[in-house]
Amino acid sequence: MDIFDGKSANRLILDDLKEKITKEKINPVLAIILVGDDEASRIYVKLKKEAGSRIGIEVKDFWFNQNTTQEELLQKIKEINNDTIIDGLIVQLPLPEKFDENKVIESIDPKKDVDGFHRQNQQLGTPHFLPVLPKAILFVLKKAFSRNFDGKKNIALVNSDIFGQVLTAFLKREGIHLEYVIKGSLPKEDIDAKLRLMDAIITVCGSPKLINGNNIKEGAVLIDAGITRGTDGIVRGDVDMESVKDRGSFLTPVPGGIGPLTVALLLENVYLAALRKQHE
Repeated sequence: MDIFDGKSANRLILDDLKEKITKEKINPVLAIILVGDDEASRIYVKLKKEAGSRIGIEVKDFWFNQNTTQEELLQKIKEINNDTIIDGLIVQLPLPEKFDENKVIESIDPKKDVDGFHRQNQQLGTPHFLPVLPKAILFVLKKAFSRNFDGKKNIALVNSDIFGQVLTAFLKREGIHLEYVIKGSLPKEDIDAKLRLMDAIITVCGSPKLINGNNIKEGAVLIDAGITRGTDGIVRGDVDMESVKDRGSFLTPVPGGIGPLTVALLLENVYLAALRKQHE
């Protein structure tokens, strides 16, 4: 099984960004809004802050508890949209169920939507930003399949409907067909039956051992973007690496796989946002 080295990809991108930020003499600022206590989301925010600090990008995080109303959240987004110091804004997904994710994402200024989830950034033409995690997933798919997607069956297990929509639309532009399923929307046996037919499985759920050697086909490509920190302090993905190592053909490990690549691509968008603002 081939194991993807996301840390090396991350270093290459971040080293290049650090040089560019120094050369351009800019001070990019990213705002991250986090609602609730999702452990995976907290880990992702921490990784983004640490990476940003290493290359000269300031990351401001705004945390809201579970009792926050959608109106309060939209008001904070409006404030950040109007803050000329802040170059990029992301709302960490998934949001608690009571929130309308589409409405929240659409309230972000497209010019600050460095995650690339706003509708304007999904349209063909010249979007302000390409969506970050889908871009990272495409990068890995191209590597795993040597850019040959003919006849490949691909599925994504997600816990955010808006992300499933964005990923599907993004890959469609590249000629890649993708089916997505929201975790828990079907009985486990039905999902497992689907998985066994797939050439590539993308998982973004934060559920350890969700994918194992019993529910994948021989030679499957496994892109693991799930993340969970156990009570033992160990960070794990959705794929049970031990059980798939002799059955799958390609894996992005957790930690050290798709996560570092995604963080680097996000910060690249923040740099681009700051650069554009400087030249306006």
